[in-house]
Amino acid sequence: MRLLIVDDEPLVQAGIKSMINWEEHGVSIVGTASNGAAAYEMIVKYEPEIVITDIKMPVMSGLELAQKCRDEGRSLPVFLFLTSFEEFSFVRQALSVQAVDYLIKLELTPQTLTEALKKAMDKAKSLAAPSRRDSSPDSLQLLQDQFYTRLILNLFSSEQQLLAQAANLGLDFSSRLFCACYLEIVGDKLDSLERRQRLNLYISTLQLVRELAARYLPCHVLSIDTRHFAILFFLDGEAAQNARQRIRETVQQVSAMLYNYYSVCLFACAGSLVDRPVLIASSYQEARQAFSQVSREQPFLFTEDAVLDVSAKNMFNISLFKEDIRRAYAEFDEKALHDIFTSIIDLFSDKPTYGLQAMDAAGNILYLSLSLLADGESVISDIFRDRPNGYRSLYELSRVDQIMDWLAVLRDGLCRSFSSHNRDYKHHVVTNVKKYISAHVTEKLTLNKVAEVFSISPNYLSILFSKYSDVGFNDSINQSKIDAAKKMLRGGEMKIYEISDVLGFESAFYFSRVFKRLEGVSPRDYMNHCLQADLPANKEEEF
Repeated sequence: MRLLIVDDEPLVQAGIKSMINWEEHGVSIVGTASNGAAAYEMIVKYEPEIVITDIKMPVMSGLELAQKCRDEGRSLPVFLFLTSFEEFSFVRQALSVQAVDYLIKLELTPQTLTEALKKAMDKAKSLAAPSRRDSSPDSLQLLQDQFYTRLILNLFSSEQQLLAQAANLGLDFSSRLFCACYLEIVGDKLDSLERRQRLNLYISTLQLVRELAARYLPCHVLSIDTRHFAILFFLDGEAAQNARQRIRETVQQVSAMLYNYYSVCLFACAGSLVDRPVLIASSYQEARQAFSQVSREQPFLFTEDAVLDVSAKNMFNISLFKEDIRRAYAEFDEKALHDIFTSIIDLFSDKPTYGLQAMDAAGNILYLSLSLLADGESVISDIFRDRPNGYRSLYELSRVDQIMDWLAVLRDGLCRSFSSHNRDYKHHVVTNVKKYISAHVTEKLTLNKVAEVFSISPNYLSILFSKYSDVGFNDSINQSKIDAAKKMLRGGEMKIYEISDVLGFESAFYFSRVFKRLEGVSPRDYMNHCLQADLPANKEEEF
């Protein structure tokens, strides 16, 4: 595998290159860069599977570099982030760009680097086939389906991101008009089929729809669940001028052919015609909301011709919740997540006839969870491990109360996962604050200053120490300074007031008072005892 090292300190670059034998691990270092902009050019040129990068750099940071790669739809390279000390806000951002690991420079050893490398290589291997965009039609189809799923669920952060990822997948969005159509496969004998038979019929039907629909209009057919799918139409020229008629004819022709082949037909609802790809999500949501009015008497419907229940029109629009869900997932905020999920459940709890919208809500949230959470697949699979079909049991449900119960199980499971993660993480923050204090004992440290370094509030830092440390924040600083003072006193080369000054105490008197409170003796008595005992400078003694 190819690896790129990015850091604005040449010594760090050299240190990482020499820390382990890369060839023994099957890794080739393709180069080094001193900032994110230079690194991006090398990523484009050499296509490394792994990048080890500093988070804070001039020109372009490591986080900005990773985000740029993700915005362009690059699943590779995977990123290992380096920093001089743990910073709360940076960890959240690193998680949001799916960092494989997050390493503290002061803690970096051949063992920790090797462990992180193995995780990165495993992740890169799992992503290698699709990210290389090989000639396999199945591989390309999978990537395109993932893209279109994000498109109809309005999961792109901007139109620029959408178009960048589309270009990376070779998708053309230069059409004059677009339209999303939501469809259901219906047939008298469907319910009597066994699950495997229904699945086989669905797969065969979907394949035939892809072949037939493309003969009439440029489109992409996207699977939703084992009865539903979407068709995204791309309209130009004469087709754009007669868009509604052409879409209707296409769906009707395909439905007729399906009946001839498999004795099934289609119920379909088409959303509004839109002139920008970013609006396709709105067209799809409209089609979903109006679909309940489709029937055997009226198997095809445009949303403009539907009579929508105003209260249900925005019953569930993923865009209304998307940013809040993203933030809760990025920060492992269990309270925020619980509140969001509960508000969604409450929306549907007194509307038992809105089964379609409820399924839409749960399905969208499931997709968000799988795509936004690190190890989302394993986390959610574990939550539903007692159900025969795992989290996919959602698609076997039909009643609103069943769907909301499923969503409550997901909510509670994620909250437990977040709570466990937060406990470990908060302990980790306290540990790294203590390491930072030890590394800066010669500075005048205050709660405000250290909190600013770690990008958290002073009050929050104080609470963390009260809950996850055996001593408070100020006592931790004093203990670190006194430990350093003891080493200096044992050396016998510095006067007490010089040690006080070096360690940032406001006066020698205050230093002596703190020393005696923590050690039980004055600095002078401690130094005299050490000199009398002729203790080596590097030997610790309990006094």
